[in-house]
Amino acid sequence: MQRITILGATGSIGVSTLDVIARHPDRYSVYALSAHSRVEELAAQCIQFRPSRAVVGSAAAADRLAALLRAAGCRTEVEWGEAALCAVSSAAETDAVMAAIVGAAGLAPTLAAARAGKKVMLANKEALVMSGQLFMDAVAESGAVLLPIDSEHNAIFQCLPQGYGRVPAAAGVTKILLTASGGPFLKREVATLENVTPDEACKHPKWVMGRKISVDSATMMNKGLEVIEAHWLFGAPAGQIEVVIHPQSVIHSMVSYSDGSVLAELGNPDMRTPIAHALAYPERIASGVAQLDLTQVGTLQFEKPDFNRFPCLALAFEALRAGGTAPALLNAANEVAVQAFLDERIGFRRIDRVIARVMEELPHGAASSIEAVMAQDALARAAAERIIAG
Repeated sequence: MQRITILGATGSIGVSTLDVIARHPDRYSVYALSAHSRVEELAAQCIQFRPSRAVVGSAAAADRLAALLRAAGCRTEVEWGEAALCAVSSAAETDAVMAAIVGAAGLAPTLAAARAGKKVMLANKEALVMSGQLFMDAVAESGAVLLPIDSEHNAIFQCLPQGYGRVPAAAGVTKILLTASGGPFLKREVATLENVTPDEACKHPKWVMGRKISVDSATMMNKGLEVIEAHWLFGAPAGQIEVVIHPQSVIHSMVSYSDGSVLAELGNPDMRTPIAHALAYPERIASGVAQLDLTQVGTLQFEKPDFNRFPCLALAFEALRAGGTAPALLNAANEVAVQAFLDERIGFRRIDRVIARVMEELPHGAASSIEAVMAQDALARAAAERIIAG
């Protein structure tokens, strides 16, 4: 019986994780759940799964959650704040942590889980984008097990030789191929992207996701962050990582080998597949996802990304090559710019321009500590807000 902590339980990854856990009550139980402000949804999850602890983002949210749980006769202990998130992630009672808090807010508790030597199921890109070397060092020092949840990185992990968590030359790996759907604007005239609305940007053709990550998919910044994440997960330099547009989202990613072989992982676009893979690794369990019928798919298409259509992808490659705190600047500026777009303060094609300005204006320091990374994060956010206001 594994006891699971889910950071970001009310988001799409958290909900899918609980769905898989509910299918296997003999294998998994829930130790802790967290949410930032969706108190009613978290209360319903606590009443169903009876975790020992629940964490929310504020004292007011904690008071509201505690009242709801008391009324339902649920004895889950309610806490709030970053320190509480770190505590449930590193607690002795936790066997595995699903790190699914979106954005920089997920960095500290995910790092706490890694330092505590937990099985870390990583759905939070920012932990590696912002502090890749620090995070991988923590995993190595503690003996934590790091399993990727992004469908692309989980696919790469499955396509690598058994026993290779990273990409050594001896494995014969020549290239990592990250597939991308292309989002909702793959075929839309580039000149019309200035007029995109937030609702249009959030209508992903294949995946059901939150609004922030849906916008990232529309700009392909999501794929850019995945490129940086792949670098740290698998030890691959930027020149060994390639992005391929694959609108059907059936092949989730591929690995190319020196003998000419290309191994691919295929499946229906449902996040319960990589979640089930990580929960049971190295075994396999039922996820609730329907088996892929290739006769129904019919055709698989591929094309190279157009950096004029997707400048955010180019910016991510630039940040990876620059190193240091450049990826942290990229991520922070993107979070601010995307929120400004969702709030209708800037247009869709201003997102990449804000990010580019921030990266041009701020120096790229060394990512020598979490404090240094977070200081650069704060500078980038302030610069992005100033640029947007201007």
